[in-house]
Amino acid sequence: MRLLLVEDDDMIAETVLGAMRRAGYAIDWAEDGRAAELSLGNGVYDLVLLDLGLPKKDGIDVLNAYRKSGGAAPVIILTARDAVDERIRGLDAGADDYLIKPFDLDELAARIRALLRRRTGQKQPVYAHGELTLDPAAHEVTKAGELLPLVPREFALLQALIEEPTRVFTKAELEEKLYGWGEEVGSNTIEVHVHSLRRKIGADQVVTVRGVGYRLKRC
Repeated sequence: MRLLLVEDDDMIAETVLGAMRRAGYAIDWAEDGRAAELSLGNGVYDLVLLDLGLPKKDGIDVLNAYRKSGGAAPVIILTARDAVDERIRGLDAGADDYLIKPFDLDELAARIRALLRRRTGQKQPVYAHGELTLDPAAHEVTKAGELLPLVPREFALLQALIEEPTRVFTKAELEEKLYGWGEEVGSNTIEVHVHSLRRKIGADQVVTVRGVGYRLKRC
């Protein structure tokens, strides 16, 4: 999953970036409203964390423009603006959730998981596919009840596949979900992660669709 954080406070940004990366997300950071608009134009984000009091362009204006352009990723507003009318304004502009600063990082992570489940049509907090289960909150994967020792990139790769198990993901799509700006991605990086994941969950669990990409095997 790839997130965009839009925040002009360096201390808050570094705290959120660190927490989200530890949770296994790829996350990029835009420091003002103009940079946010440029980033959102790429259409690669699964969820947006948006401050309102931004330099160059207010967060509400960024959100309005994003929704009017057809942007569909869930948006959580993170702001110190705690007045009821401000919350209403943000939600009416197209936000999916609203957190007042200072906020608890565990609560933020839980709200992100809930919105991502809703986005993929998943009602249960744990994903299941055949003998595999993936628990985003506990950051655990099991096969037939046995805990599997996945490293963060393997976990993120499996999560992308298990959330849409019938979809074939191209290598480029998986790179976008696993890596943020400035992270070096080798030409065979995804192949290496797929090979490593197969060793841990079973070689037949990840299917190569020649000339296209990868998907989970059909149950």
